[in-house]
Amino acid sequence: MKALYFAWVRERIGVAEEELSPPPGVSTISDLMIWLRDRGEGYDLAFENMKAIRTALDRTHARHDAPIGNASEIAFFPPMTGG
Repeated sequence: MKALYFAWVRERIGVAEEELSPPPGVSTISDLMIWLRDRGEGYDLAFENMKAIRTALDRTHARHDAPIGNASEIAFFPPMTGG
């Protein structure tokens, strides 16, 4: 699965995108964010307040309890405002 990181999430992690192969048992977006936190300090900082991060699976907004399933892409980004 390709992970895309935007705005301050990208800045804290240090990459804009990467390929992920989460282990069995990582079945929801929330599980994935918890797993990512263990990948290093930048990830831990990026996902320390998971409630502040919005997500999309295959370019469709998704809640943190959504199953990852066979998604080919997941995006992580801060809340957006209109303007």
